[in-house]
Amino acid sequence: MSLRIGFPRALFFYSHFPFWQAYFNRLGIEIVTSPLTTKSILNNGSREAVADACIPIKLYHGHVMALRDKVDAIFIPRMIKINKHTTYCPKFLGLPDMVKGTLDKLPPIIDINVDISNNLWGLWSTCCGISEILGCSRRLSWSAYLEGKRYQKAYQKLLLKGYFPLQAMAKLEGKPIEKHTNSGKLNLAILGYPYQVHDSYISLDVIRKLIKMDVNVLTLEMIPANHLYRLSNNLPKRLFWHFSNLVLGAANYYTLHKKVDGIIHVTAFGCGPDAMVDKLMELEIREKSNGTISFMSLSIDEQTGDAGMATRLEAFIDMLHQRRQKK
Repeated sequence: MSLRIGFPRALFFYSHFPFWQAYFNRLGIEIVTSPLTTKSILNNGSREAVADACIPIKLYHGHVMALRDKVDAIFIPRMIKINKHTTYCPKFLGLPDMVKGTLDKLPPIIDINVDISNNLWGLWSTCCGISEILGCSRRLSWSAYLEGKRYQKAYQKLLLKGYFPLQAMAKLEGKPIEKHTNSGKLNLAILGYPYQVHDSYISLDVIRKLIKMDVNVLTLEMIPANHLYRLSNNLPKRLFWHFSNLVLGAANYYTLHKKVDGIIHVTAFGCGPDAMVDKLMELEIREKSNGTISFMSLSIDEQTGDAGMATRLEAFIDMLHQRRQKK
């Protein structure tokens, strides 16, 4: 089957791409990813997306545009639920419709639902639907599903060992990767939705900036998922949204275990759930750390400047060093 299916390098890419890459490859289908984010990709997406969309949605449109003339179809699943308790935010639920409604001259869109809230077999029902669309046998699809699970499990193990998502993906493909060593003087947790934190263009490469400042960077991917879900239950009320709960669970984890000197929340300007998560994080950290952990929020959008971001980070790091010296 000589099909080329596009996978935009945005949104759920940083969480689920290894599974789908292994699944489609086992079916004999080539997966083509869009390039790393550039100014051109973001500008294209901002021009075509609805005006009040957050920057991740605008960016996703740009990545779809980068793929539309290079593939036979584009995989844009409708992400609904990945567990029994939380759902994905509305931008995920309506993503295929938004893309179809705003972009012209697109190849066919594979927009199958992903909802495993009442499914004991996880993504298998979704894979069955894809095999019917592509005309693959159930037997081959089952084999591809198992391969995807194995690949995703290996990916998550690398994340728990301290690899960042793009590093872990490269390592799975056998590329030589140098893992960041925790030899810095400060420990900082950089928390936020993975598609904001790990896209080096829209986050203004915040992780690399901090590493150059002799900081050990920790993220929510370095915490086992069961810990994140359990700790998010400690909130007075569970949030509706999947990634919001993970971020709050990670903030609770790093605060309770006193493993960090500070926590930075990378948030998208104009994101409703993010605004609530940001305030809840600040209150939780202040209450549970008794002032021993500092908190800073970094809001990003198309206009965020590199110089301003660097200045804020430098000031935050200087403050943490001064606090440590006083202790």
